[in-house]
Amino acid sequence: MFRRPPFLSGALAAALGGLTALALMVAPATSTEAASTPAAPAAPAAHAGHAAMAAMAMPDGNYIPANPPVTGVVPSTANPPHRYFHEFQANCSVTHRAPDDPIVFPGQPGASHDHTFMGANNTNAYSTVDSLTAGGTACKVPGDTSGYWVPTLYNGDKVITPVGPQTIYYKTGVIDYTSVRPFPKGLRFVVGSPTATAAEFRANPGYVAGWECGDSYHNIDFPGSCPAGSQLNIRLQAPSCWNGKYLDTPDHKSHMAYPVDGICPADHPVALPMVEFKMAFPVDGNMSQVHLSSGAAYSYHYDFFNAWDDATLAAMVKHCIVGGLQCDARGYDQEHPEAGAALNDQYRLP
Repeated sequence: MFRRPPFLSGALAAALGGLTALALMVAPATSTEAASTPAAPAAPAAHAGHAAMAAMAMPDGNYIPANPPVTGVVPSTANPPHRYFHEFQANCSVTHRAPDDPIVFPGQPGASHDHTFMGANNTNAYSTVDSLTAGGTACKVPGDTSGYWVPTLYNGDKVITPVGPQTIYYKTGVIDYTSVRPFPKGLRFVVGSPTATAAEFRANPGYVAGWECGDSYHNIDFPGSCPAGSQLNIRLQAPSCWNGKYLDTPDHKSHMAYPVDGICPADHPVALPMVEFKMAFPVDGNMSQVHLSSGAAYSYHYDFFNAWDDATLAAMVKHCIVGGLQCDARGYDQEHPEAGAALNDQYRLP
């Protein structure tokens, strides 16, 4: 496995630099998806632009409560012993494309710009935890039937589809990696914004290195050209602090927050895995006609709808994140074979 230093903010990297090893067990934040019946506004035309998408966010007052909520949590300020890595991979392939978004436009097929879906085989406008679970997955781990999706990339009018399993990291976003607990079932959120300006995209707390190809990094817009045989890459990190109250909120963001100097804020005290999509699009050469279905390069964003099997996710979080390992999709760190793996050869719980 390629040993890659994780991306950390300067403050978090400095704080982590002086710590030594410890692995503690954490209890999962268990929850079930509560029913929600939004008063759906009229749907715009298919392949709607980002202005329409923003206008069609769930109406005020439409919240999906966690059941049960997680209460009594205080943001951890502990400094556990240093472990350089605390992450695992979810390797999930592309399954299909559709102008659907079950988070932003639930129950409204064709209302969104086109999305490229990974993970769950059957994600559509009507998706629920139950439907995602029943539909199977294109992730290596059968227990990960979560929905992952991004705006579709085009070169002119040609769709550019990522090939093979994409790398979705689950990491710690906080200094106290031992405080990270699994996602509650049914949690969903949007990272980034289709309405973002170039400056807003660059200022996003989840920004890593912009659009990359060859030796070109930190591109807010698409590079003018990419070397033959290279790929266009993008990484964007999600907020990892949860308020413990809602699985979704009207803006699909307010229930989540980014850590501040490696500590969750008081109003979002529950530390969850920090998700990082690392997408690789097989396109090279002249990039002048490359664009996203949502618009310019800086309109890039992604959606996550958690439908992991609770026990499988809990095992991966405990073994890899809390355990301070750099795990593959089985929960195995080749640099620490003595630690074993969280899952068996079939990527299931032993």
